Amino acid sequence: MNRLADKVLALVLAVVAAACLAQVYPLIDILAGRGLAGLDVAMLRPAAYSAAALACFIGALLFLAGQLPGRPVHAAGVLLFGRDAELEPAGRPRLRRTFLVLPVVVLLALLGDGFGSWRPHEGGEHVASAPPMGSVPKPESPSPVARTPPLPPALPSEQAATPPAAANPPALPVQPAPPVAEPAVPPASTAPMPPEVAVIPPPTVAPLPPSPDGRSIMSASTDHTIKLWDMGGKHLMRNLGVHKDMARTALYMPDGTSALTAGDDGEIVQRKLADGAVLHVFQSGQNGGVNKLAISPDGRRAVSGHDTGNVIIWDLVNGSVLHVLTGHDWSISAVAVSPDGKQALSGSIDGTLKLWDIDSGKQLRSWHGHEQGTYGAVFTADGHHLITGSGDLTIKVWDVDSGREVKRFEGHEGTVYALVLSADGKHLLSGSLDGTARLWDMASGNQIAMFDSQTGPIYAVAFAADGTVLTGGSDRTIRDWPAAGGDGVVLFAGAPG
Repeated sequence: MNRLADKVLALVLAVVAAACLAQVYPLIDILAGRGLAGLDVAMLRPAAYSAAALACFIGALLFLAGQLPGRPVHAAGVLLFGRDAELEPAGRPRLRRTFLVLPVVVLLALLGDGFGSWRPHEGGEHVASAPPMGSVPKPESPSPVARTPPLPPALPSEQAATPPAAANPPALPVQPAPPVAEPAVPPASTAPMPPEVAVIPPPTVAPLPPSPDGRSIMSASTDHTIKLWDMGGKHLMRNLGVHKDMARTALYMPDGTSALTAGDDGEIVQRKLADGAVLHVFQSGQNGGVNKLAISPDGRRAVSGHDTGNVIIWDLVNGSVLHVLTGHDWSISAVAVSPDGKQALSGSIDGTLKLWDIDSGKQLRSWHGHEQGTYGAVFTADGHHLITGSGDLTIKVWDVDSGREVKRFEGHEGTVYALVLSADGKHLLSGSLDGTARLWDMASGNQIAMFDSQTGPIYAVAFAADGTVLTGGSDRTIRDWPAAGGDGVVLFAGAPG
């Protein structure tokens, strides 16, 4: 019976060790994506779970080998008595008790950690221990192009333009955010931490809406360059400049004469479209690379999401930091600004969503919206609903006022990476790592059409001025599809591998 009990205890310790390891597996992706720079305070939790898993594993082996007997040893099957019993070793009672208590303590810690993830965070300084770009680590493949207005390929034969010789202003000070207001109670539907860190490469070609006049699009690439393309003539108009690291985003400013570009170098650069001249450089400093970027409709504010998990509200008029918003535990993978420019949404690779007041920097709500990372976020025109895509293969529509899910679109077989609404708000276009884009009816939730690239993941989607569908993805090719379905036409062919 004593040996049977030891085997049972060994099994319990092994199960607890496996549970601990399940909490720390993202550490492998973190180290791969950030190297020694990723060894920060936010990694204390996975380090503690690693140590607990090792201790439980050692205890399981000791119990299994019979090295922690619970009674005095037997000689030839006979229990020793009297003086002989005193002389014989009686096991390791203290060590045995330690390994009996250990799984209980670890299980309590796991349960406490799980319940803790349900409570909204109230800000506070932290550094997230996630791979760059929230489940979107830097690519290993050469020269993909990042998400921007319909993104054409970066051709290897073209030389990267030297940044315009405008004087870059000094790094902007990063000011702490004001105290975060007590957020509303999140929906009952939550998911455990840590996040399912899907290793998703950054977009290779990812179009966003064309310029206000519908004549041009921009691309941001892993070759660090920003390029402007002519949609009608299907040719490169000019190089707008370069970043010091991979460029991830290029957005048209509402005035149609300049653009904001951002990348892993932590810089957000405002450039003139006419010649690429640098108007201003916003420095993210300790907040890290810029994964996501959104601009308010009036062009006065910008919201950036960073691989540290921080969100920054920028004053584009004064060229300064308005707020640094903390509270996410993992890298930011989605940001959006409401149509009235008063609220911002940030999403993380753990599926957490947070709603912020832009002027005050206060957190209005925090909830766990998806089982995996949030990719793509867009407000409806009335500002009362929000749409998000995810690595859990779903698209969800949320009521902004309550944070409750009101509708769900299902059908994709891979991470839903990009979303965009039609101008009239009646249709939703989604792009996925399953290699398809899909057109949805917002009222009924039904799928209207599917566009299959058959060449790999689609990283961004857009509606062209004439209502057709634009897609771009891992093949570095931008295609134009009829909205009713059918074959796509290549607008800009991808550069060879």
